[in-house]
Amino acid sequence: MGEQMEFGRVLIAGVFFSWVLCVGGANLPPCEFPAIYNFGDSNSDTGGISAAFEPIRAPYGEAFFHKPAGRDSDGRLIIDFIAERVQLPYLHAYLNSLGANFRHGANFATGGSTIRRQNETIFEYGISPFALDMQIVQFDQFKARTIEMYNQAKDPSEKDKLPRPEDFAKALYTFDIGQNDLSVGFRKMSFDQLRAAMPDIINQLGSAVQHLYQQGGRTFWIHNTGPIGCLPVNSFYLRNPEPGYLDQYGCVKGQNDMAMEFNRQLKDRIIKLRTELPEASITHVDVYTAKYSMISNAKNLGLADPLKVCCGYHVNYDHVWCGNKATINNTEVYGGSCKNPSVFISWDGVHYSQAANQFVADHTLNGSLADPPIPITQACHKQ
Repeated sequence: MGEQMEFGRVLIAGVFFSWVLCVGGANLPPCEFPAIYNFGDSNSDTGGISAAFEPIRAPYGEAFFHKPAGRDSDGRLIIDFIAERVQLPYLHAYLNSLGANFRHGANFATGGSTIRRQNETIFEYGISPFALDMQIVQFDQFKARTIEMYNQAKDPSEKDKLPRPEDFAKALYTFDIGQNDLSVGFRKMSFDQLRAAMPDIINQLGSAVQHLYQQGGRTFWIHNTGPIGCLPVNSFYLRNPEPGYLDQYGCVKGQNDMAMEFNRQLKDRIIKLRTELPEASITHVDVYTAKYSMISNAKNLGLADPLKVCCGYHVNYDHVWCGNKATINNTEVYGGSCKNPSVFISWDGVHYSQAANQFVADHTLNGSLADPPIPITQACHKQ
């Protein structure tokens, strides 16, 4: 309990410090975003891949939704905390055909999505068929059909579930994608080949932003990618790494170096986009620093070892993924949840826990790790 209180104190201190940094935006009125349109991968998927393929099963979702909720976590994702911060409902997945209400936006993210389209199926390595270009095509269709249906609707109750046509220009457009382009690259390419491919990957993300701008979007909140080398899955099959392969926190140094290179190029592209799209307000958000600071300070924050996983069975070289069953040494083993997910950074070895997502949200949404350094609630104001 004392450790959790300490974690809370550090969070509060960080938020206060961030507020001091962001006081320059204090005179700006808050933005009134009527909707959020999100593009991304499993870090921000609120049910897309679950709707399209096999649903995510228990114990996912247990900490907040008390049932699986289409999210690769025990609870909320950063995009959920974004919705809370701008006082909008949680986003429904565009691909969810039942019970969805799109009045306040739609989520086009799907688990396993990449920026650059991959020539493999989801059944091979879990890479989604809905790459960023497909998500943009889906948005275009969504917008066109929404406007058509809104204008044809005779009953106000029909209109209430649809975004107002004028809302598309006032909406918040969020991005969290690129991690899977790196993971595919690590699997298929040398570091030099991946580095050579990086400009094309970044340009495709830039093209998506340009397209949404042409469609009327004006406010963009773009996450960089996290320290992929710190995901516990990297150590699951690792035996006797060479000296220097891991950093002092057990992260794969070369993978984090590639993530930082991706982030450098992304930041440069965003600076150019501001010139190319003169009416846009584009915020670059450094989630890498938020995640790596949490991992490197885990002990001081009262958190478990960052390389330890809450959900799943991972003993020696036997692995049963979260929510699955397997037979090990003639015994059925279930990959269940740990007793206290709130002190874990990693939920399942690949995805973050709700507590970790909240930490990142608390350290980015206030603007302290954003460029320009402005809170998300004021992100519509061009700096």
